[in-house]
Amino acid sequence: MRKIAIYGKGGIGKSTTTQNTVAGLAEMGKKIMVVGCDPKADSTRLLLGGLAQRTVLDTLREEGEDVELDDVRKQGYGGTLCTESGGPEPGVGCAGRGIITSINLLEQLGAYAESEALDYVFYDVLGDVVCGGFAMPIREGKAQEIYIVVSGEMMAMYAANNICKGIVKFAEAGGVRLGGLICNSRKVDNELEMIKAFAAKLGTYMIHFVPRDNMVQKAEINRKTVIDFEPTHIQADEYRTLARKIDGNEIRVIPTPLEIEELEKLLIEYGIAA
Repeated sequence: MRKIAIYGKGGIGKSTTTQNTVAGLAEMGKKIMVVGCDPKADSTRLLLGGLAQRTVLDTLREEGEDVELDDVRKQGYGGTLCTESGGPEPGVGCAGRGIITSINLLEQLGAYAESEALDYVFYDVLGDVVCGGFAMPIREGKAQEIYIVVSGEMMAMYAANNICKGIVKFAEAGGVRLGGLICNSRKVDNELEMIKAFAAKLGTYMIHFVPRDNMVQKAEINRKTVIDFEPTHIQADEYRTLARKIDGNEIRVIPTPLEIEELEKLLIEYGIAA
């Protein structure tokens, strides 16, 4: 079983990229569990056809500790198993705490047991590594493999660099490694070349460049992944390619994060911060 966490700046398209990639892996016959680690609880919406899944934290609040696996996990596209951590009531508590509670509960309920025969577990994690809860998948070895969704925008690259600092911090204790960068294109000037150069400086590589296409939004409006909504579209093939690349990827590294001056120099070199 490969345990993968997808990180990236908020709004970068992390959840969309994760769900479309998972759809590609499911199409390949892989058995996958997706754990949404975002208080918005939208990490599995496209796989579930828009179903508003009750979160782990909501279930615990309403039913107490007497919870079964089927209460917090639903089956989605291609047999994918979906669960959402959820968050605290607005203005109360720490959202990161929900991730800790959810993963611990899933372990107790046997979600990761050999009898489940999972090929993959994907953690879709909110934004930057800014608190212990959101760092849990890498801090405690829950995920061994990290992919960072990035674009050629400055703040997306800044967040990716910070995430790499988090990976370095927990690499020895938790065994976590960086599998690569996924560029979710924003059509920034020189974006492909810049992300390749950025990846090289980090000591990794860009595993795939996902072009920007309105079909992604059309599929989301219809509450589906692109592969489910329009399987013959060229964008569906992009996600299939990304899924195959992740499935065959054997490269795992401890990254070498850039100093802020070096990152800014890279941005200037490729002409977006001049």
